[in-house]
Amino acid sequence: MKITIVAVGKLKERYLEEAVAEYSKRLGRYCKLEIFQMADEKTPDGASLALEEQIKEKEGERILSKIPSGTYVIALAIEGRMLGSVELSKKLEELGTGGISHIVFVIGGSLGLSKAVLSRSDYQLSFSKLTFPHQLMRVMLLEQIYRSFRIIGNEPYHK
Repeated sequence: MKITIVAVGKLKERYLEEAVAEYSKRLGRYCKLEIFQMADEKTPDGASLALEEQIKEKEGERILSKIPSGTYVIALAIEGRMLGSVELSKKLEELGTGGISHIVFVIGGSLGLSKAVLSRSDYQLSFSKLTFPHQLMRVMLLEQIYRSFRIIGNEPYHK
């Protein structure tokens, strides 16, 4: 299986880069992993809703340009469905056994995802009703993907 993560925002802290590198290495035995990160648009303080929508649309165009056709897209969205770790592992396993060979996870910027990206997604996943920094979300997503593969393989880690 191939997993691609398309993320808005560059990692700035070394400890986050190290965590991404560690989980990327661990995932190497389960899947082919690819990560695309793109710059986020600067949002001025007090930006109008219209300007915020324009910013999300610009980021959305960049995101969509990195999503290959024929892939299954899971958008991380606060309004998405919340799953436990075992449920997420079952979802990934079902996709794989159902013939899906390439899954793209999308992490938006600080304003969220554009309507076009949400429309392109096949599934919307929420980690919580809480808001997390998008750089930290990348590490959390990688950890959960790794945990999912361990659960699928009946390997220790998830308890």
